[in-house]
Amino acid sequence: MRKTWALLAALLAMAGAVMFLTTTPASAAAIRVMPLGDSITGSPGCWRALLWNKLQSSGYTDIDFVGTLPAQGCSVPYDGDNEGHGGFLATNVANQNQLPGWLAATRPDIVMMHFGTNDVWSNIPPATILSAYTTLVNQMRASNPAMKILVAKIIPMNPSSCAECAQRAVNLNNAIPGWAAATSTQQSPITVVDQWTGFSTGTDTYDGVHPNAAGDQKISDKWYPALVNALSGVTPSPSVTPTVTPTVTPTGAGGCTATYKNVGQWQGGFQGEVTVKNTGTAPMSAWTVRWAFANGQQISQIWNGTLSASGADVTVRHVSWNGLLTPGATATFGFLASWTGTNTDPTPTCA
Repeated sequence: MRKTWALLAALLAMAGAVMFLTTTPASAAAIRVMPLGDSITGSPGCWRALLWNKLQSSGYTDIDFVGTLPAQGCSVPYDGDNEGHGGFLATNVANQNQLPGWLAATRPDIVMMHFGTNDVWSNIPPATILSAYTTLVNQMRASNPAMKILVAKIIPMNPSSCAECAQRAVNLNNAIPGWAAATSTQQSPITVVDQWTGFSTGTDTYDGVHPNAAGDQKISDKWYPALVNALSGVTPSPSVTPTVTPTVTPTGAGGCTATYKNVGQWQGGFQGEVTVKNTGTAPMSAWTVRWAFANGQQISQIWNGTLSASGADVTVRHVSWNGLLTPGATATFGFLASWTGTNTDPTPTCA
């Protein structure tokens, strides 16, 4: 009997040793980086693919590029999430209060902003553009008081339809360093990244504005050292575990769930988010989520979904890139809405 117990103890000890050797600690949360801007950042913005892969190959692997927009090609694997909205003006994004929703949906630790090309094209004065920058920075800091912010001197522009744009871009770029110095703080520093110097509209763009392959490489090379420096000492923001209200729709070959959460609310407004999951055994090619607000809430802005609303009744359908869900896969859309007095969580259904 004594020998049996001794043998059992030895086997348990060996099993414990194997478990110790094969169990690794959970990795730290990835540092979230938001590329923010217009089509130079997001349509398709292949400098992001070059930058992502350079970070990976040089050992910076705990990085998560974030944004409510997906990758748009570039022919290489990379983390393509971004906030590069083609045609957008920095002044409009600031005036229309669009950034807070994007920030709440993605919670970045670092923002890389190349924004203002369309403002320059629209002949908006540098002082007005910089005022919009300040609004955006304040919104970033409201989302994360320790936000690290990289702001680019925009690449040169010389479109055939705007002879004055080249000088306007210079005027804006000349004003950015002084603005950054006045707006930067120790807790939330602003770093100016000079994307203008050494960039040629003749050899580095295909239309005088948007970068070609050579331009993408130059943009990536300029972002890289500034981003690596910003990564030093950044503590990833903690993940939030929200209260959710799940709703399950029919099971079987086809079926999906719609899970709602109130991401955050403020006086008169709030942000909602719904996650759609394919709970069936076959792929879904489309989905539709419906609910009725109980307290007169009204949606003012939505992303990653197509909205139809009639009074209290809300219908959201997929967009082109997130309708196909394999079994177990999910898609998430978010929205901003108003509320007064009471803000009862809706109960969505999915089909």
